[in-house]
Amino acid sequence: QIYLAESGHTLESLGGNVNACLAKRGRCIVVVSEGFDVGTLGERHDGFGHVEYGASGTTAAQVVTNYLNSIKLAARGQASCQVPGILQRGVSIHASTVDIEESYQAGRKAVDIALRHGTGWMATILRAPGAVYTPVFDKVPLKAVANTVRPFPPAWMSKDRLDVTDDFIRYARPLVGDEWPAVRLENGRQRFARLKRVFVGKTLPAYTPMTHR
Repeated sequence: QIYLAESGHTLESLGGNVNACLAKRGRCIVVVSEGFDVGTLGERHDGFGHVEYGASGTTAAQVVTNYLNSIKLAARGQASCQVPGILQRGVSIHASTVDIEESYQAGRKAVDIALRHGTGWMATILRAPGAVYTPVFDKVPLKAVANTVRPFPPAWMSKDRLDVTDDFIRYARPLVGDEWPAVRLENGRQRFARLKRVFVGKTLPAYTPMTHR
C-alpha cells in the first residue's frame, strides 16, 4: 500500500486498510510519503519554510509504526519501519543510469547558464513531446520555482488511493533505465569517484549565501 501526501488518507484509514490486508493475506508492506499527514513531527523548517524531515523530532514512518502497534493488528507480530537514508546510500549499485547521466548533464547546463546568463536561474529537465523519452535541458527563472511545490497528480492514483496507475508507470519507466551503473570495486568496496582538486581562475565576485545577507 502506497500512502502519498496527496492521498487524503489518515492514520485511522491507514490502520483499517492495513488490517484488511493482513486479514486477507497475512502480511502488508506500507510505503509512506514524507508529506503524509500523521500529525506533528516536531517539525523543523529550511530557509524556504518547508519541513526539513531529516532534522525534525521524529519521522512519519515512526509515527505510523507506533500507531499500528497501538491498535489490534489482524495478524501475529508487530509493525516495524525503515527510513531511507544511510540504507539508501548503501545500495547505490541500484541507482538509475538515466538519473546519473541526467544529473551530470543538468550540472553542465547549470554551469553554462551561470556563464551565459548570470544568476537568478535554475537548470531544468523537460520532456520532449512524443512516445520516445527524450530529455531537454533548459532553464527557468528562480523566482518562478522558488518556494513552490508540484503535487502528485490525482489522475495517477488508483481509485482507492493506495497505489499508482499504469499511466504513472509509463511515465516513470524510462527514468529507471535498463542497465547497471558502472561502479568499480576496490578492496571489495564500491568506489564511485576519486576526486582531484583542480581549480580554475576565479571570474565571479565573492558569493554570500542568502541566509547570511
